[in-house]
Amino acid sequence: MYMNLDDHIRKVQDFPKEGILFYDITGVLMNPQALQYCINEAVARYSLAEHKVDAIAAIEARGFIFAAPVAAALGLPLIVIRKKGKLPGPVYSALYDLEYGQAEIEVHISDIPSGKKILLFDDLIATGGTLKAARTLIADYGKAHVTEIFGIIGLPFLHYEQLLSPTPVKTLIQYYK
Repeated sequence: MYMNLDDHIRKVQDFPKEGILFYDITGVLMNPQALQYCINEAVARYSLAEHKVDAIAAIEARGFIFAAPVAAALGLPLIVIRKKGKLPGPVYSALYDLEYGQAEIEVHISDIPSGKKILLFDDLIATGGTLKAARTLIADYGKAHVTEIFGIIGLPFLHYEQLLSPTPVKTLIQYYK
């Protein structure tokens, strides 16, 4: 069943600063049918033999909302990637660039299944910087293979595919400005 997700994504001009058009995904969360559509689409894709993975890794925090029910439906572990300082115990850490500085994300070392296929999941893919850092945690440090990156919203005009290449990127809806 097709759903027009655009009907549930609010566009907020000049947020968080002037000149930025913010794509607010909370409208999808407010509509149970839209949320279920997103979950169903991901489950259908990653149930197929050619897209099977061993675990799903999700980016804090909205990525968790979408990835958790997908992981549960597929019977897969959910690897959480969090902001620096939020995880106890030994972690891998990766820095990534923001518009005005840097940020850092972490994952438990013990959560990365070495040699396994991982789907990397987030709600919105903009520049791809956070996802690139997450892929570094999983693939370079954890020695697992990120087979695909999945997002609800994609902003290809920000050229995330170039930054995330050669990993394929799949989104449910794309905006071109």
